[in-house]
This record gives sequence, structure tokens and C-alpha cells, in this order.
Amino acid sequence: METLYLIKPGELELKTGNLREFESRLRKDIERRLDGRARVDIRPGRFFLRVPEGLEEKAERVLSRVPGIVGYARARTCGKTMPEIGVLALEVAREGREAGHSTFKVEARRADKGFPLDSYGLARELGGLILENVPGLTVDVRKPQFTVYVEIRERAYVHGVVRKGQKGLPAGSAGKGLLLLSGGIDSPVAGYLMAKRGLSLEAVYFNAYPYTSREAWEKVRDLARIVARYAGDMTLHTLSFTEIQTAIKRGSPEDCTTLFLRAAMVRAAHLLAGEIGANSLVTGESLGQVASQTAENIRFSQAQTDLPVFRPLIGIDKEDTMRTAREIGTYEVSILPYEDCCVLFSPEHPILRARPDREGPAYVSLGLEDLIVEAVRTREILKVPCEV
Repeated sequence: METLYLIKPGELELKTGNLREFESRLRKDIERRLDGRARVDIRPGRFFLRVPEGLEEKAERVLSRVPGIVGYARARTCGKTMPEIGVLALEVAREGREAGHSTFKVEARRADKGFPLDSYGLARELGGLILENVPGLTVDVRKPQFTVYVEIRERAYVHGVVRKGQKGLPAGSAGKGLLLLSGGIDSPVAGYLMAKRGLSLEAVYFNAYPYTSREAWEKVRDLARIVARYAGDMTLHTLSFTEIQTAIKRGSPEDCTTLFLRAAMVRAAHLLAGEIGANSLVTGESLGQVASQTAENIRFSQAQTDLPVFRPLIGIDKEDTMRTAREIGTYEVSILPYEDCCVLFSPEHPILRARPDREGPAYVSLGLEDLIVEAVRTREILKVPCEV
């Protein structure tokens, strides 16, 4: 026995010029996350997933997380005759009534224009059939408590509840980004949001052992595992930044230590991106949230790369970011009390408005390039699989 899921793809349907590539990416992503134990068939505007009995729970976790899906539903299928369709519509209606609902509507879609009834006629006929055979139900076309959906394609498909997907674009369809991942709330959310825009991700973490603990790294590893649920398989690169931070602390003005550390991180990320074939950097920066995230300071650190730097949180309120973190499961890990290197080396009064002509020469005078190159060369690499 198999269970059938009707999948509604998202905006990839707008990619008319290269639609097949986007469809193929989404199909392969779903099948890969289900370990090849299920198959996806593609029809215009719809995907159909068939999974073996007993795999439904895992399949629904996958469908709820994989980017590129607007919604999905368990569906029934039959021949394109009204008696067969009526049987399935009644099954869905009875399930709705058993769930305690009393109002419904029928929403029909006729992709096969050869079917004798148009969408309105099909909905009318099935609505009447349900009213006659399922006591306690009334029609409410504006705010029904449940809907019976019917689609006429090469076969008829009938389903009830549509569960929400992540929307967006399939993983990898926008290339690969390198996420600057800290142990805070913002960067995991930024990675999640860019994964929804089609970026596959690798992540980089800057370690400052012994100033930061093993638990701080484990916290970041766990955050990467959660982000991978949505982004797919990831690689976590851990760079030792202890010597670099010591050099910055020793040789720079105190108010510039965080600024120069951020610039060194962007430079390291730029070099690493070149090695792994990433086309962009991703950060959790939000304008004005902390001293390093003023427009002037962002400009200063960004000068260390010519790659696009995606900042999906740049105009987002912190409470909204926290809400998203709770929704995706990163919040409780992010608030664990293990500080990262940025916090430990923060000056009491950091510079707010860096000027390239003023702070630039001071940064260059530190001579960090060789240390940064060595940190990238000697990095630790951890494969982070997508756990379903």
C-alpha cells in the first residue's frame, strides 16, 4: 500500500524559461531526504509524492521543511467519473464532520477541459451530494471550517486539509552561500531565510579557544544541525581565530577591536568561499542592532569582500527574528549561556561610525592577512547531514 500526497509548488512555477531545472531540483531534494524510498511524479502545477505505508510521518516532516513547497495534502485518487469522485468527496466530508466541523465548501479545479462539468458545476454537484449524505453539515463559501478539494487531471484527486510548506525556491537553485554562523539568535535565522531563497549553505564558525569553551562550539554545531533540516546537508567549517583576536587586541585602538575582528571574519569568509565555490556570504546583521551593525561599520567590514553579502534580517525587528527562531527550533539552543568570541572581546565603548580613511590604515597596519590565510588552511571540517 502507498500513501499519496498532492504537493503545491511555490514560485518556481513562475520560472517558465528554466522550469524543468527548478522542478528537477525540488523532486530530487524530496526523494533524497526520504532516502530514495519514495517517488515524485511531476504534473503541470503539481507534484505527486507516493510513499510506502509507514513512512507518512517522515514524509510529512520532509514536506513541511523542504524549500519550494507552498502546501501539501494527503490525497485520494480515482477515475474521472462522478460516482467515483463522489465516493471520495463523501469520505473527506465525513472526516471533517467527525473532527467536529459543521460548515464546508467544495473547491474544484478542472485542469482537464474535456471533463463534462466545469469547476463551478463540479463543486455544485459534489456540494449537493455531501449535503444529502452527511447530516449536520451546511455550506459556507466565505469562511468554511473545512474544504473538500477536487482536481481533475489525468485522474481525479480529492483531498481535505492543506498543510503549509516553507514556500520559496528549491535548495541549490540560487547556488551556494557561506553562512557566518555564531551562537546567537540571528545568524541561524538568516541562514534559514536564505535557504528558502534557494541557497544551499555551508557555515563558518570562528573559534577563540581557550577563551571560548567546547560547549560554545557544540552549541553552534547544534544550530547548524537545525538549519540543515531546512537547507539540506551542510558543512561546518571551524576557524581558530585566537591569534587573530590577540593581535587585534594588542595592536588596535580599544574602540575598534570589534570592528576589526568583524572585518577579519569577513576576509576569512571571503577566502573560504573561494575554496568551496560559494557565490555569496550570509550574515545575521540587522541595521543598528549592535555597534558593529551601523551603516558605516557594515561598510567597513564589507570592504573585505567583493562577494554579495546577504543580510535577510537587515530591517527586521528583533522580536520578529526571535519568533522565527522559535518556529524553526533554534531559539532554545541560541540562548544557552555559552558566549562566543565577539562577546568576550567587546570593548566597553565601541566605535559607531568607522571611516575608511581613518580606521582603514589602522586595520591594515595589523598585518593580519597571513594569520587569516593560516586560519582558513587549518580549519576543522564537520559534515552536518540533513536530519529528518
